[in-house]
Amino acid sequence: MPLQKTQVRFFSSPEDLARAAAIELHGLLQRRNTTTPFGIALSGGRIAKPFYAELVNACIKSPPSLEEVHFFWADERCVPPADAESNFHLARTNLFDPLKIPPGQVHRILGETDPPSAVNQAEAEICRIMPLNEDGQPILDLVILGMGEDGHIASLFPGESEELVKSSKIFRFVTAVKPPPKRVTLGYAPILVATEVWILISGAGKKDAFERLIRGDETLPVTRIVQLRQKTSIFEDIAPV
Repeated sequence: MPLQKTQVRFFSSPEDLARAAAIELHGLLQRRNTTTPFGIALSGGRIAKPFYAELVNACIKSPPSLEEVHFFWADERCVPPADAESNFHLARTNLFDPLKIPPGQVHRILGETDPPSAVNQAEAEICRIMPLNEDGQPILDLVILGMGEDGHIASLFPGESEELVKSSKIFRFVTAVKPPPKRVTLGYAPILVATEVWILISGAGKKDAFERLIRGDETLPVTRIVQLRQKTSIFEDIAPV
């Protein structure tokens, strides 16, 4: 099996998947060192809303300290922050506002500005908050990713050149193959050095890409991530492995 370094957890429904991931994150928030920045990169997708709802419920029942918890994005669409397509808008409405997260701990990508400026701002902000490794990559504590039906993660899509795949850029502008096309995404490098990476794979339409991931299809961005990392956790409702 090509995923020896990957923990794959199967759930019988999207609701169970969202609940399990939320409970896991709630535990991380309770166990972390509260005196140093704890950086989380969020993603969008259909599973994000139920995941946020479950996390809010867990935090209300047993409130962890959220001091020094900083939120970033694995990717963002180049749209205004109140746009329905905005990953920030989804998180603000369903996570930040209910938990009253201070604005200073939320570091959104400025999707409404021109992409080069958004990239530069996002890079400067994440490097200002998070510790850097010897290669200048910010070390996030947790990156939460979804997976698309084509095997993309964040806004890293199949078919990119080897030069882009191996780029050390922290954030970069991409033109996606699905709407809205203009996006800013984390590159592979910061995802690979993150302390933890979770991939939430939900929906029957992702069955083919999931099976290709399990087989080790290296043309898929999701496969590249799990094969190059020391540890990745996959939460999925596609099929038992």
